[in-house]
Amino acid sequence: MSVHKEIAFEDAIERVLLGSGWHQGLPDGYDRKLGLDTDQLFTFIGATQIEQWKQLVHFDGGDQAATQRRFQQHLAREIDARGVLDVLRHGVKDRGVLIRLVYFSPAHTLADDALVQYRHNRLSVTRQLRYSTKAPDKSLDLALFINGIPVATAELKNPLTDQTVEHAKAQYRRDRDPRELLFARRTLVHFAVDPELVFITTRLAGEKTRFLPFNTGSSGPGIDGGAGNPAAHDDGYRTSYLWEQVWQPEAWLDLTRRFLHVEKVPDASSSGRAGGRKNVHERPTIFPRFHQWHAVCALTEHAAHHGSGHNYLIQHSAGSGKSNTIAWLAHRLSNLHSAENEPVFNKVIVITDRSVLDRQLQDTIYQFEHRSGVVRKISEKSEGSKSDQVAEALSGETTKILIVTLQTFPHVLDKVTDLRGKKFALIVDEAHSSQSGESSAALKKVLLKLGTDDITDNDDLLTASALARGKHDTLSYFAFTATPKAKTLELFGTPHPVTGNLQAFHIYSMRQAIDEGFILDVLRNYVTYKTYWKLANGNPDDREVDERKASAQLARFAVLSPASLEQRAEIIVEHFHDKVAAKLDGRAKALVVTRSREHAVKLYRKIKAYAQVRGYHDCGVLVAFSGELEVDRNPEDKVTEPGINGFSESALPQKFGYTKADDPSAAANPQPEYRILVVADKYQTGFDQPLLTTMYVDKKLEGVAAVQTLSRLNRTHPRKSQEDLFVIDFANEAEEIKDAFAPFYESAIAAPTDPNLLYAAQRAVMDSALLIDSEMDAFVAAYLHAEQSAITDAQWQRAHADLYRFTDPARDRFAALMDDDSDAAEEFRSALRDYTRMYGFLSQVVPYVDPELERLYLYGRHLLNRLPRREDPGVDLGQVDLTHLRITRTGEHDVRLTPQGEQLLPGFTGDGAGSRTEPGQVPLSELIEGLNEKFGVNLGDGDLVVNSARDAMTAPKVKAAAFANNEEDFGHVFDGVFEDKLIARIEDNTVVLQRFSDDDVFKSELTSAARRYAYEALRRSVA
Repeated sequence: MSVHKEIAFEDAIERVLLGSGWHQGLPDGYDRKLGLDTDQLFTFIGATQIEQWKQLVHFDGGDQAATQRRFQQHLAREIDARGVLDVLRHGVKDRGVLIRLVYFSPAHTLADDALVQYRHNRLSVTRQLRYSTKAPDKSLDLALFINGIPVATAELKNPLTDQTVEHAKAQYRRDRDPRELLFARRTLVHFAVDPELVFITTRLAGEKTRFLPFNTGSSGPGIDGGAGNPAAHDDGYRTSYLWEQVWQPEAWLDLTRRFLHVEKVPDASSSGRAGGRKNVHERPTIFPRFHQWHAVCALTEHAAHHGSGHNYLIQHSAGSGKSNTIAWLAHRLSNLHSAENEPVFNKVIVITDRSVLDRQLQDTIYQFEHRSGVVRKISEKSEGSKSDQVAEALSGETTKILIVTLQTFPHVLDKVTDLRGKKFALIVDEAHSSQSGESSAALKKVLLKLGTDDITDNDDLLTASALARGKHDTLSYFAFTATPKAKTLELFGTPHPVTGNLQAFHIYSMRQAIDEGFILDVLRNYVTYKTYWKLANGNPDDREVDERKASAQLARFAVLSPASLEQRAEIIVEHFHDKVAAKLDGRAKALVVTRSREHAVKLYRKIKAYAQVRGYHDCGVLVAFSGELEVDRNPEDKVTEPGINGFSESALPQKFGYTKADDPSAAANPQPEYRILVVADKYQTGFDQPLLTTMYVDKKLEGVAAVQTLSRLNRTHPRKSQEDLFVIDFANEAEEIKDAFAPFYESAIAAPTDPNLLYAAQRAVMDSALLIDSEMDAFVAAYLHAEQSAITDAQWQRAHADLYRFTDPARDRFAALMDDDSDAAEEFRSALRDYTRMYGFLSQVVPYVDPELERLYLYGRHLLNRLPRREDPGVDLGQVDLTHLRITRTGEHDVRLTPQGEQLLPGFTGDGAGSRTEPGQVPLSELIEGLNEKFGVNLGDGDLVVNSARDAMTAPKVKAAAFANNEEDFGHVFDGVFEDKLIARIEDNTVVLQRFSDDDVFKSELTSAARRYAYEALRRSVA
């Protein structure tokens, strides 16, 4: 037999499986009509449940054969009705007798016979299984069974015979009838395998069958890399991990028990129309991707071996399936036992702001546990106060997993008083955004009061307060993020055994997610625009202004001017209408990212007005911002997001996600369809809308914010491809954005912080001689006493208010210093602010037990709130005019990243902002001249057109003509007025004036452009 044949590959796999405890299934043992291997089934029952089986035989008058025939038919009907997973996990009842179909490994092995039944499971592999009653000669390369119930199939291919994994996929798509019993109502997953790659699918659907990669990554599991698998070990294959790890009996049974689940989908009652998929066999089956399975296994193995008290950072890219990974990890941790059969954690607490996660956790874990109440979300909508909800959940036996927000947790957990000695696993969703600083310390401090003895040694509450900020044996963090900051790595990272640099415990990189097709690359079609403008000082005097503040104010004036916003709106709407609206068969949507709430509202209005004037019905627009806003500080123009959109903030995601193309009742019951969403600091993180294909960026983006914002586009959709993505950027350079993405493309690392930085910061504060030890001691003693004695929130608030009197002397000394030497006073404020910021972070990383550091932190944090501030008047620019404006397309870029390996993030240096220096005062005309040179490069006199047109638009007869005529007739009134205004602006520029007078073509083009601009702008203003 040639080793190049496919059968050799098949032999190698079977040899490993049989050597690790699998049984060889016989093709004749498979009943094609029932979809069961009855030989394996009854061997298993006979070895594990002989007494129950005797009862069933007794019911049949002692006829063993009759009982077998009847039971196997009953089992087949149960699987048809409930699905394989439910039958395996919960067994079947036959005339009141429960028959188990599998015994999973117990959480602990305290009982002497705990593993006896488990060891009698019969995992069997059958080669060349003839599965079909309609086509008896068709066979599968491999079929995997658990106690006679088929759970998986595999098609194997060998590239040495010109057959690859792609041929295996094609075979499933074209040669495997999805209506066959084995595929329709039995097996859970199908593997397409060759020596290089593995792909899986959980549903055969002919040519529409979707296969997902099930590979470790080019560098191996949990390490940054791309798609594929690393080189094979000796006498093995690149894909040997499949049968050497995943298909090993213990791992395969655990995967079946703790990972596989059936997704809930809308049914007729929830969707409002018939056709909902109620049949379990029609619902999506979720099988973990390799990195998800590997991450959960690696994390739980480490925790089981090392116990609580460790931090783990999981750097998993967008598109990694994080919600499922968190659900699987939470369930596994809630039942995790050590080798000594002790629970590793008493409770698992998931900290997240994503409302979808709690429903997914509950649905998923119910399938594993088959009982309610295991997962509990603490919310305003539940009965009882949050304090009571948490107290009940943490002290009760039913709830194993709590879901809370970070803001909720510290305020409610301290109500529980009887959990001393308990251990907690905290799963933090998006570590960098929901786990930092004082709120983290408060959470940790409350937990440790309840769960550890060491913080009250010798009744030294100050040292206890310091200890509460560090790592503790009773608390483990499992922190998930796609974009770790240096601080995140220091808080949760694992030291490299050689370099000492902090790194993630497990990685699924952006590079691998893009390579494997789970997300799209947002950097491949990046279009940049630049705004050029010039200003003129219209003040009779040349006033002195604060250079820094006035520069920002002038730039904002130029960018948010009506002319600038109108040009932006025109570019956005025309691009969307021409390039975007038809994509995804008319479903594509766009996000417009602005720098402020006022910017968002004004640009929203311009976009809406422009689309209406142009008659574009495919550009429905919404706006998203927080709170109430007075536009241009005008009390008559006070707006809110719900007031503008016409519905609540909570309804916006659903309203924006609606598409007529997917609504069969759209013609009979028309609804508005929104395609463009203008946002200000909302929906830039955590917003998962797969129909987004385009982003218009009008805000400076840096670092993590750039990655998180642009990543709103990377979600996949069946109709969406890489070519559908656009980024139109008015505010950033493409290379700057590329640099922002680089640290998170593969893996990020950080050097550990020098712990002695804190002492240098402490000296900088104390050298000012404003703080006195005795006053700080008195404050801290009162603070810690109040913390221990205040029982109710009202008592704590009163005690907290009393604390401020201890800071009065230092506040008064600071005020006197401000009068005498304001620079020295500001240096002290800056040093104290830097210290509190630094201590709030470093005390979570470094195990400080120095009471003086904690004392200065507690006292300084409260003192900062009381220090008087120097008056900081605004800048009055007076009359400033925008004379020139042009927004120009500067390039179309492909700035996709290439592999560069791990990236070292800038570490925490402790350098603060420094003391505030006296603002520089400059003449306004000089400042405007400098800004014109910077932002008016290559801006010619032709750019006077817009401003001359705006001058003409103020004439009453021009306004009236715009509303009463078409564009051509409007020109009879407008053109003459425009010519007068333009000549007035260029009378000192003889070159332009002469060309306008002598060149009829130039004059006609100039006037035509101005006429169109004015006509549309005037009609938009009342649209």
